[in-house]
Amino acid sequence: MGQERDRLIDVSLDEGSLAPASPNAEHERRIAMFDLKEANVFAVVGLDRGPYLLALASSDGRLAFDVSDEAGERVSIYHMPLSPLRKIIKDYAFICESYHTAIRSAAPSQIEAIDMGRRGLHNEAAEVLQEALAERFAIDNETARRLFTLICALHVRG
Repeated sequence: MGQERDRLIDVSLDEGSLAPASPNAEHERRIAMFDLKEANVFAVVGLDRGPYLLALASSDGRLAFDVSDEAGERVSIYHMPLSPLRKIIKDYAFICESYHTAIRSAAPSQIEAIDMGRRGLHNEAAEVLQEALAERFAIDNETARRLFTLICALHVRG
């Protein structure tokens, strides 16, 4: 993989797909977008037309990964079933809510335990996402983690 070309230079979320977000969820989404634009690994399997622009959207229980080249020409569009991620998204939303509640009143050890669970679930989600996309896109673990955060923004009410 060519490092300069196998990356995303921009990521956008379909505003119509975005779930109403809590301030915490909105903050997480902004951090994920920033981090993703700073550093990522993203290649379209079998093609070398990067760097890429990615538009993420959600409709009818599927995620749309709409990938274009720098000139804005579509390179690939992939509609991934949400089913492999559905339970993890639900569990992740719950544990994030627990974490933000705990920050206000729980003991540091309790907060740390919840955060470890949250990170573990985030890692699991990244692996599931990498596997689900493997035939179409090659992404590293950190890119998958950040994309999962954005996918949650499309689905978690809150």
